[in-house]
Amino acid sequence: MPDIPGAARAWRLTTWHSGRYLLGTLVAATVTLAAVPVLCVPSLAQRWTEQQRRRAGALLRQPVEPRPRAARRNLGWLVTQVVTGLPAGALALLLLGSLILTPVITLLWWAFPSAPWLPVVSHRITSWGTALPLGLVNLVVLAALSAIALPLLARAHARCCLAVLAPSPAERLVERVTELTRTRTDVLQAHSAELRRIERDLHDGTQARLVAIAMRLAVAGESLSDNPDTAAVLVRQAHAETEDAMTELRSVIRTIYPPVLADQGLSGALGTLTTRAGVPTRIDIGPLGEIPAAVEAVAYFAVTEALANIARHSRATKASVHVTRNGALLRAQITDNGTGGAHATRGSGLDGMRRRAAALDGTIEISSPPGGPTVITVELPCA
Repeated sequence: MPDIPGAARAWRLTTWHSGRYLLGTLVAATVTLAAVPVLCVPSLAQRWTEQQRRRAGALLRQPVEPRPRAARRNLGWLVTQVVTGLPAGALALLLLGSLILTPVITLLWWAFPSAPWLPVVSHRITSWGTALPLGLVNLVVLAALSAIALPLLARAHARCCLAVLAPSPAERLVERVTELTRTRTDVLQAHSAELRRIERDLHDGTQARLVAIAMRLAVAGESLSDNPDTAAVLVRQAHAETEDAMTELRSVIRTIYPPVLADQGLSGALGTLTTRAGVPTRIDIGPLGEIPAAVEAVAYFAVTEALANIARHSRATKASVHVTRNGALLRAQITDNGTGGAHATRGSGLDGMRRRAAALDGTIEISSPPGGPTVITVELPCA
């Protein structure tokens, strides 16, 4: 059975939002007409038209992404706003005003006996027996007209707004090239930073230990004939240093491309990772199929960084990792019940995750209101 009260409520809400949108459009068109000289300034026109795009997108429940500045398109919309917004808004004002006026006229017919009228079905009112049925008929007819006309008119105007202000193919190409240039710059900077980190780790860690090993072995070689006990101690120390150097070298190699990815794939690597997380972590991985090595590495490092941040900063008591693949899109969602407040500022681990994802034309979204929970969603194309 259909939910009649729910459908009626949705119908009323749709009519209300549509009427509010159209009345706002009437105001916007009036402001546009009155302030044409001011709105011809490109920066002001851009802000004004972007506000109208967001209103239209909210009505249609469509995401509206920022677009590059297009002066001629903005000026064209100012004209379109006046031409379409004034009549559409005036019609909405007429319908909604009549809805409000009808009960007033119905109840006060006796105060204006010489010229009683009603908006749709009009007849001279001489008594309550005439006023109440006639007022009810007008209310029903006006409500039906509003419920049918206002949503259609509002959606038509919103679609017109988005169509007129939509970036052209050339503008989309320019925006895409700009985005690729920015991500390429970020990738090069990240690559340089990664090389510097590897060089620093090798120089300050592994190389220093190898130098110490070489010195101990040299001293052991010189004292082998005169003092074999000292030489044996130096060899044992050199052996211990060798073990430490190998451990550090393996650690550096894991940050370049974790061997566990090559051995176990992304599912196994993430399973191993979550068992070593600083907080109890539940993992849920769907069928992933074959994934390029670069995508596996970015997904693995993103989950690694997210779990490390949870352990260090969130004060969470539990976390979860959910990884799925939908066609050519790999999606990893990391959630914790911590204190929230995470954001990707320049130089932070989350910013590094964003740059790694952008290098593969992927995205990262962070929802972390104060008080939590924090949800980090990484999406990577893996065709």
